[in-house]
Amino acid sequence: MTKINPEAIGDSMSTSPAASYPIGSEVFTTVERTIVPVPIPSSAPKIPIHALAKYSQYGYGVWQYGEGLAYEKRLDLMPAAYDHSSITESMRLLNFFTMTDIHLTDKESPAQVPYYGYEWGIISGYSGIMLYTTHVLDAAIQTVNALHQKKSFDFGISLGDDCNCTQHNELRWFIDVLDGELINPCSGAKDDPIPGPLNDYQDEYQAAGLDKSIPWYQVLGNHDHFWMGMFPPDDYIRETLIGDTIINMDNIFTSGAGINGRGYYMGSIDGRTQYGDIIGAGPVSDFPDGAPKVPADPNRRSLLRQEWLSEFFDTTTEPKGHGFNESDAARGFGCYSFEPKADMPIKVIVVDDTQRDEDPSGPYGNGKGSLDAERYEWLVNELDKGQAEDKLMIIAVHIPIGATPESSGLNALMTFSQYAVVTEEALIAKLHTYPNLILIVAGHRHLNMVTALKSPDDSRPELGFWEVETSSLREFPQQFRTIEIVKNSNNTISIFATDVDPAVKEGSFADISRTYALAAEQIFKLPTENRSYNAELVVQLSPEMQAKLSAF
Repeated sequence: MTKINPEAIGDSMSTSPAASYPIGSEVFTTVERTIVPVPIPSSAPKIPIHALAKYSQYGYGVWQYGEGLAYEKRLDLMPAAYDHSSITESMRLLNFFTMTDIHLTDKESPAQVPYYGYEWGIISGYSGIMLYTTHVLDAAIQTVNALHQKKSFDFGISLGDDCNCTQHNELRWFIDVLDGELINPCSGAKDDPIPGPLNDYQDEYQAAGLDKSIPWYQVLGNHDHFWMGMFPPDDYIRETLIGDTIINMDNIFTSGAGINGRGYYMGSIDGRTQYGDIIGAGPVSDFPDGAPKVPADPNRRSLLRQEWLSEFFDTTTEPKGHGFNESDAARGFGCYSFEPKADMPIKVIVVDDTQRDEDPSGPYGNGKGSLDAERYEWLVNELDKGQAEDKLMIIAVHIPIGATPESSGLNALMTFSQYAVVTEEALIAKLHTYPNLILIVAGHRHLNMVTALKSPDDSRPELGFWEVETSSLREFPQQFRTIEIVKNSNNTISIFATDVDPAVKEGSFADISRTYALAAEQIFKLPTENRSYNAELVVQLSPEMQAKLSAF
């Protein structure tokens, strides 16, 4: 079993300030060790989601380490007669990591929606993990750095939803954690629920920062520019975000009024309290003396799409802009491509596949997948160029393309928009015309899913490709992925998709967050079995690509 000591990180990190919250002394992938939930005792009472202080008393959120999870060999794209046992050796082409949907949350904002969580049972509205989202990201980055020392990463990519609610301070926390800056996870008035440094979720701390030798790139997610990932912020939401009055909304899933419904104050987290008590939540009639208030903060302002993209040029890590082109960002265009290795014919195509702000908002908002004419034409042009130049191609998006929607819950709403210039079916058919397209990586659904998009022509298996989804760093199991692409001796490609649990030191805030994330799943009666999935995904290359790679 491979063990890595983060304290022995190499010279590339030697000039960075020491992290305030170092991770555990050993780092593993889920191939070597997994997180296994411990069932709640049968005698335990049902407790409300916001009763954080009672979790340990009644056995909520308890986990233990379990055996590793081996790779499942997937031959879905290969001809029926294919024999993978003939491989004698392989050569690494590319190694990178994906992380997504951290949903960095300004818990004290007047425009979050805790009431959705503790009263209406929607986990994205509230759970105790809201207190520690920056700490989990910091632990994940330190874990990446430790893995990098064992097997170097060519790059990393965030697949979107860095923010929970489009806020400027949420995005700055994300960039600053990766840059290795001082992080003040508090907003509004400065709070210190437990006096002293580094002993509560509000204290300023030093983030470790991503190893400076790893370039990282960014994808735009729906939460990054839509309020709660669903609605373009209107004047009421924008004014509420920078004001002191807690937002007044109805249940968008039942009222049919979208963001125009009123009747309930959505609440906020009281950053003065040890467990982040919920305040200012409930029916308007419960507040006869007027709307509940919190300290205002101008840094909570909602970012327009172009403002969000442009913020990535204010960074100390590479590359500047993290993939976005400055002139394109200024007009809100979030697509770009890059070639991660100068000596390898591989091209990564990053596509903003979120809905336009101008799309009509139905009762469930604008949180679906979509491409307008400009983005679709740009994508086709990039694919055409990559194919003509004999380059293997990877597409990175936030919202999956072609993944089977779930039958219930919020994921049942995560489909392609009717306002897209191309249907999802037509888009997949177009992608099937590029034999050099081998992989799509996506986030959004908080699932570790792998989908085989098989060739429509059995005689040309090279027209098939894989889609790999990465689960959320916010909700259990709080994981990111590594993706390694190798060329096999029989001229096929294998893609190794591996889940990684951030290494946490016992008792740390990232450790507490894992407990809260699991407890939330248990209280909301969501599936808590281990949802990791490691796979070796085999791809057939075209004869032309086989010939080109034979030189490497």
